[in-house]
Amino acid sequence: MFQDKEMVNDYLAGLNASLTGYANIIAQTNNAELRQTLIQLRNQDESRQRTLYSYALQKGHYKPAAPASEEVVLQLKNQLMTDMQN
Repeated sequence: MFQDKEMVNDYLAGLNASLTGYANIIAQTNNAELRQTLIQLRNQDESRQRTLYSYALQKGHYKPAAPASEEVVLQLKNQLMTDMQN
């Protein structure tokens, strides 16, 4: 029988996979109405994912990675900005 932690982590993994799928499909969809529907579905899943993530964090079912240092954040930001300009 599943425990609370296992169910939460399984559902989170499923939501994360669906968000990746939506991103790929939305980017390739030419029909405007279908694209808008997919965006709405993705937004709903993002909301569910954030709610479940907060629950998992509160219950101790999930421990995020340590925050990046300011130096690492700045370095990544600069790299992304450089890549966008090229």
